[in-house]
Amino acid sequence: MSLRPTLDFLLYDWLGAESLNQRERFADHSRETFDAVLDTCERIAREKYAPYNRVVDTQEPHFDGEKVILPQATHDAHKAFVESGMLSAAQDYDIGGMQLPYTLQAAANSFFAMASVSIGSNMLTSGNANLLMVHGTPMQQAVFAKNEFAGRWSGTMCLSEPQAGSSLSDVATRAVPDGPDFQDDPLGPRYRLTGNKMWISAGDHELTENIVHIVLAKIPDENGKLVPGTRGISLFIVPKRMVDTQGRLTGERNDVALAGLNHKLGWRGTTNTLLNFGEGKFPVDGKPGAIGYLVGQPGKGLHCMFHMMNEARIGVGTAATMLGMAGYHASLDYARNRPQGRPAGPAGKDAAKPQVRIIEHADVRRMLLAQKAYCEGALALELYCARLVDEQKTGDAQAADDARLLLEVLTPIAKSWPSEWCLEANSLAIQVHGGYGYTRDFPVEQYWRDNRLNMIHEGTHGIQAADLLGRKVLMEDGRGLQLLAARITGTIGRAAPVPAFAAHAKALAQALQDVGNATRAAWSTGNPQEALANAVPYMQAFGHTVLAWIWLDVAEHALRRDASRALPATAGRVGATDYFFHYELPKIGAWLQVVERRDTTCAALPEEAF
Repeated sequence: MSLRPTLDFLLYDWLGAESLNQRERFADHSRETFDAVLDTCERIAREKYAPYNRVVDTQEPHFDGEKVILPQATHDAHKAFVESGMLSAAQDYDIGGMQLPYTLQAAANSFFAMASVSIGSNMLTSGNANLLMVHGTPMQQAVFAKNEFAGRWSGTMCLSEPQAGSSLSDVATRAVPDGPDFQDDPLGPRYRLTGNKMWISAGDHELTENIVHIVLAKIPDENGKLVPGTRGISLFIVPKRMVDTQGRLTGERNDVALAGLNHKLGWRGTTNTLLNFGEGKFPVDGKPGAIGYLVGQPGKGLHCMFHMMNEARIGVGTAATMLGMAGYHASLDYARNRPQGRPAGPAGKDAAKPQVRIIEHADVRRMLLAQKAYCEGALALELYCARLVDEQKTGDAQAADDARLLLEVLTPIAKSWPSEWCLEANSLAIQVHGGYGYTRDFPVEQYWRDNRLNMIHEGTHGIQAADLLGRKVLMEDGRGLQLLAARITGTIGRAAPVPAFAAHAKALAQALQDVGNATRAAWSTGNPQEALANAVPYMQAFGHTVLAWIWLDVAEHALRRDASRALPATAGRVGATDYFFHYELPKIGAWLQVVERRDTTCAALPEEAF
């Protein structure tokens, strides 16, 4: 089974991606150039990534005392990816980009995530460079971002610390001015950093000649004390190896040392590190302290970092989606070929009859259809968000602003929903395989392990839920939620006259109303502790409502183009929509009930009662 027909439908038939070439930025492109990019990425993923997914899982990165050792397959895959130009595909021509719509870049990158999500961490390099293109100085862009886009250097995101975890208010890494002339460095105001960063993906390796760390740290006040909270956080570029203003390596190491490798449940092909900054192992100019160049204004680091964090959140959602999709394709193939059991007739099962393939059993079909609904629905959501990115960058003023605000509201869902429900798809894929699913003879157990990390990557469910209910649905007087409601209502209006979708349209309208009522009820007392006590159930209900909308919109488009359902793909999309509305959307009642009541069962239970 191929991913390509699904991508083609979502891109061209549903999202109308081909029409983007009518915009000035994308005028050199056509359906042919878009397809050529997809063809290239599909081929590289098939040849350089997929065959080695198990290799990078079993041959984990290790440190020989001087450098991190990765399998040759990882080096080969990274080289092929860099040569494809996909790192800078959406960037301007004048910095080596293709000016490709981000929608197409996201779709093309899905092939790599499905083939082997942990064989590389190119998502962080792109996000790092994109951040610098927005918040960095022209020199920082020329030296650091352009070398990352070229694949010569790679990038990381250094937020978490061993003692702080996700609580960025408690970041303790310090940055002090490096000498009286610190403001005069052409690469940016120069500081010396000391501290530790934990869970840094791709934090050390030999895939590229340099690694550009983007690091959150605090500049002490005049008394040498760190400002409490997030308002004191600044952002710094800290290269692994020192460079000059021409982007050339000087031959001197920066004071960034690998303290150890973390060995995780999944994503074992990606190095995950604890990094020590400024411990004196690699003194610069004879002094300890890692050299870092300030990005943006002091104390505004988190504002800058959110540019990368939001991009990474959508990237994590896509990774979760494609891992679920990989498991779905594997279990569908298994179910079509595995004979086991016999159907029950009026007189029971006839043991004399031949066994049937397990796809003929109703419960196996339920599990396959659930996977299809979760994964193809999530893929549509991620591509919809990518399309909003293009609208934000190239649409007229009003459309661009609407896209910006819709992305704000949808980003927590784009990250959290696939990381929960496409993980469930992986669990179902194991179940379809039966006892074989737990063995390493089949890939589905690895897909589950890899995907389990995505519920924590780039912010836990609790963090995303607090962001959604505590900030996103309230921002700009709720205008983002109103914009989303308007788009959902538009789909309802188109679907309601279609007999196959009339009941679904009614159910979606009710769900939208219920989410709105729950939002108001949660905040009716104005007490954040009460409102956010059940933020995760709220996000689950919100996400299911969004996915129901996505599926109804996709199915309505499919049926409009193939009213007789002559194409199996149309029947599949309508069937997945039916499944979601019959089996999934009804779940939101239980989730919203505790939100509306501001239920305190969890929050009020005394610690000693646990």
